[in-house]
Order: sequence, then C-alpha cells, then structure tokens
Amino acid sequence: MEWTDQGVVLGTRRQGEGHLVLDLLTARHGRHLGLVRGGRSRRLAAALQPGNSLRATWRARLDEQLGHFQVEPVTERAARLIAEPSALFALQALATLARLLPERDPHPEIHAAFEAVLDVLAGIARDSAGMAAPPSAGGNSFLGAPATALLVARMELGLLEALGFGLDLSACALSGARDDLAFVSPKSGRAVAAGPGAPYADRLLRLPPALLGRQDGADPSPADGRDALRLTGHFLDRHVFLSRGLAVPAARVQLLALVERAER
Repeated sequence: MEWTDQGVVLGTRRQGEGHLVLDLLTARHGRHLGLVRGGRSRRLAAALQPGNSLRATWRARLDEQLGHFQVEPVTERAARLIAEPSALFALQALATLARLLPERDPHPEIHAAFEAVLDVLAGIARDSAGMAAPPSAGGNSFLGAPATALLVARMELGLLEALGFGLDLSACALSGARDDLAFVSPKSGRAVAAGPGAPYADRLLRLPPALLGRQDGADPSPADGRDALRLTGHFLDRHVFLSRGLAVPAARVQLLALVERAER
C-alpha cells in the first residue's frame, strides 16, 4: 500500500529509539498516523512541528497497519506561530479538535480550512496559483484581529459538522426567514432571526453577521470575533468535550481570553 498527499502536522509522539509517530491531517486521506524513522533527528525535528505542512508518502504492507511516512516540508509556519502567543493558542486549540476526527476519514474541506487559517496566523499570503509569498515584514497578528478570530470560528463550525454536531445557520428556526439572522439557540443549534428572537435575547447566543459573511463590506468588530468564539465554544464544550469526558483545552480558554482582552 502506498500513497502521497499533503498534510498539516497535528502532533507527534515518541516511538522507540529516535523515531516518532506522526499525526497528519491530509487533504485526501483524512487524519492519518504513521511512523517517521529518525523523526527526532535534528534534520527532521523542525519540519515535524505542529502547524507545518508536509508532502508525505505513506507505505505499509497492509492497509490496517500503522505504516511509515517519508516526509518533506512544504510550508514551515511553526516558528512564526510559536512566536505569537495568540497564534500559538489558536493552533493548539484547533489541532486538539482536529485530532478528535476519526482516523482515515477524508475531510478535504477541513484540511483546506486549516491550511488557510494557519497561513493567516503566520502572516503568509498566497498568489492565485497558491504559491506562498514571503511573510510580511510586520509579522502576524491574531490579537485584536476580529477577522482572524472569525476564521478560526468558521473552521470550528466545520469541525463540529465533521464530528456530527453541525449547526443549522441557514434559516430562522421560528419564522423560516433567511435574512437578519442574529441569534443561535444554545439547545438546538439553530439560527433565530432578530425580530422573533428579541424577546428571548438573554437566553440565546449572539450570531455575528460576519460569521456568515454578511457584514455588508464593513470590517468585523472585536465583539464579532469574541461572540463567534463564544458561540462555537458553547457547542464544542457541550457536544465534543463533555461527551468524551474531556476538559475544554487550556489553549482555547486562553485564546478566548486574549480576544476578549483586545476588545477592552
């Protein structure tokens, strides 16, 4: 068995003397594990950091075996992500969630979203052909950047759906209207329009229009970024972490705290 694909490093664990088991979110083969021989060596260690993208060839005698990877770097973001605490928290929070995806279950849209989020956090721009330009001189910035918070929240919406807990943000649960959606029911995960939802606003979660791409050309506000992360965080806690007996990852708690602090 053999295939080659591009993937984002989610994490590694030690295996034997000098080797690592790589957890890779690939474009066409889903989340996939494999042994990297000599993965703890100086030559490979930098490439195998979470957040980096690799071109990986997986080989095994049988499909059900762990197999092994041969890897080469495609986009090395880790150093830039680690240098900015807010970007690091975002990476850790999203990687933790992605590692809950079933192994070998393809989710190309999740892979593409993760690549895009990490590029933004690392300050990497790409041209129309997908080639990376040199990082901007000003560096990357998550703190105080509502658009980036919204990008993270949108990926979390996709991960919730992939894990079987997708929200219905297409129309109002009370009126069926598709416009002026302003809230989400914390129980059903369905959107509610501003008018019908107004009497129950204190019991509903705010739905930032920018999360749906409906901010009418205006830049999203810090409150939009904060409320987007609060919205997805509610359903992650309820349906993903608590149901598995897991605590909300510390990185996600710290990420939301940084976004809230930026609003003040």
